[in-house]
Amino acid sequence: MPDAPKRPATPGAPTPPTPTDLHIRHGATTTPDHTLAIDPELAGWSHSGLRIVALEPGGRHTLTAGDSEWIVLPLEGGCTVRVGDETLRLLGRDSVFASVTDFAYVPRDAQAQISSDAGGRFALAGAKCERRLPARYGPASEVPVESRGSGDCARQVRNFASADAFACDKLIAVEVITPGGNWSSYPPHKHDEHRPGVEAELEEIYYFEIDGPNGFGYQRVSPSRAGGADVLAEVRSGDAVLVPDGWHGPSIAQPGHDMYYLNVMAGPGQTREWRICFHPDHTEGYR
Repeated sequence: MPDAPKRPATPGAPTPPTPTDLHIRHGATTTPDHTLAIDPELAGWSHSGLRIVALEPGGRHTLTAGDSEWIVLPLEGGCTVRVGDETLRLLGRDSVFASVTDFAYVPRDAQAQISSDAGGRFALAGAKCERRLPARYGPASEVPVESRGSGDCARQVRNFASADAFACDKLIAVEVITPGGNWSSYPPHKHDEHRPGVEAELEEIYYFEIDGPNGFGYQRVSPSRAGGADVLAEVRSGDAVLVPDGWHGPSIAQPGHDMYYLNVMAGPGQTREWRICFHPDHTEGYR
């Protein structure tokens, strides 16, 4: 598979990450069941994962949760998620650019059956965790939507599973819509150290979709330490960027093409929280 991430050959002696490791192009991790499959082992870290499932009309998919908690998030279309005695019906949406969506939480050590009468595409955002919480439905009407930034840095943040919006053990997940020509994930920020009350250590996945044919965007990750993550990637629909560490941002949308990204985060901290530090060279006028 071209551009598949390359992991260190010697356990316990990792090499510094390279742009090829961290920019995962559409199709590079396709499996018989997933159009995108990123697990912690592939990413070379300990918690965060993401899978994308495409179902034909009448299609079904079995999600075996294992030691991870999951959120089933419709990207396009609706579905039914059955977990034990729970049946969670998701209305979904026409596209990620159309609206927020309802979603389903699947606990660790469970098996979920995902089915779709009309077909669609569904993100499975996951994180290795310790506690087993109940399966639950997340209504679209309860998703906090935030307008962040202004001018050419304005964007919309959909905090469907932020740390203060929806209960999970480890998983944090949000969606961002960046209007064409705008910057988001700005100022550059990081969360790669455990500093109580200041910064929380979180692994992060960016998954992208671009509105309209031939659209693209750019994602920057710059090092916060010697040998750290260093990426400048042209991203298109279906691409992902892994952020194990480093200052991430800006995310730049091509003029005329709105950009969507799904952020999936988790880390080793005992407290589930999103605490970040902004890059000191780029905060004037934005904090």
